[in-house]
Order: sequence, then C-alpha cells, then structure tokens
Amino acid sequence: MTTPEAFQPRVDHSIWQRFPDYRALSVVVRGFVPGAAGGEEPIPSPVLPPWTEASIEAWHTAFRQFGSNPKRTAPSFDALIRRFRKDGALPAISPIVDRYNALSIQFAAPFGGEDLDRYAGVPRLVVADGSETFDTMQNGVPVSEHPDPGEIIWRDDVGATCRRWNWRQCKRTAITTASINLWFVIDRLPPMSIDDLKRAGDLLIASLQSISPNLVSSTSLLAPE
Repeated sequence: MTTPEAFQPRVDHSIWQRFPDYRALSVVVRGFVPGAAGGEEPIPSPVLPPWTEASIEAWHTAFRQFGSNPKRTAPSFDALIRRFRKDGALPAISPIVDRYNALSIQFAAPFGGEDLDRYAGVPRLVVADGSETFDTMQNGVPVSEHPDPGEIIWRDDVGATCRRWNWRQCKRTAITTASINLWFVIDRLPPMSIDDLKRAGDLLIASLQSISPNLVSSTSLLAPE
C-alpha cells in the first residue's frame, strides 16, 4: 500500500508537451465506509452542461492525436452520455461508481475511480511503449493485454491501470465493496474551465460524504510545473 505522503500522481512531461491545455484533478479519499450515514441519498438526475458537444469534440481530437479512433474506443464520458441520452438513465453499478458516473455526465468530463490500496507505487500518465500489461475480461474470462505503442495510459509499477487515457480501467485496481481508500482522477480539456474542474471535485467529495460522513479527502491539481 502506498503511504499518504508518497501518493502523488504524476503526468509525464511528454503529455504536457503534446497537450498543453490538459489539466486533471486528483482526489484522494481515505476511510470510506459505505452506509455509515445510515442510508444512501438518491443521486439527482444529471443535466448536461452547455459545453458538452465541444468537450466531446476536444477529446475526440485528442484521441486521434495519439492514434486512437474515438468512434471505436470512445472517451469514457462520451460513452456514458450516449447511453444516458438513449435510455434517460444509467444502470446502477455501485454507490461509488454511480456517483462519479452521474458527475461525469453533469460536467461532460472523464471521471475515473480506483482502489488506492491496490496500487503499486503512484499513478503516472505516460505514453505506452507496448510492453505494459493490462488485465481485463473477455467473454467472462480474465485476460492480459498490452496497450498499443504510443497509446496514452495511466499506469503504476505493475502495469497499465487505464488504457487510452480514460477509455477502459483494469480489473486489478477496480473499486469493490471492500474498498476503503480511493483515488479519483477527473480529466479536463477546454472548454471546461479550471473552476468547473475544481467544482466537480468538491461535488464528488460531498456526494461520497453523504454516505460516509467521516471520510478524509484531499485534492490536487495536476498541471505543468
């Protein structure tokens, strides 16, 4: 397990060079106890923000820049929004995932959630060389894949934890009902503002506090030095 002092997610310099307007908010939550508030508040139905279409196009452009076809492997929030528009709601997965999925739609931005205790080292956003392992499922069977060389991935000391920036998370670090220490990342490209990025983090923490009031949280903005 990574200590609180050592858990400082990093973005490789090559990412800042290629995507200078990219920013991310790192949100660390410790001591999450589901149901500690005595009942779960309903999640309000999200309303898409005015920058939705421009945000989708910005992320599609970014995906194309590192060789990924966004029509085949879409940014996470794009897939959520399409499902939300089609069905008018999202399927229930878990109290944590349901909350950050709703906020992902509300802010038209990619949200990711991980079990901090399952990380080996700290998260790094890097350009893959293709040797990294990525554990996932195919037809209900665990399999190990490799990202494409040049693909942007989140990774730790063991391997890739999220492929194609925010397309698909691995199984190893996935949040489960036993997770108590959590890490979230909210990705941002213009036209989403930095203020809205920070507001998204505040709302995420408040939503989790509604079911676990005594959790301890911290946020940090990932930006070029």
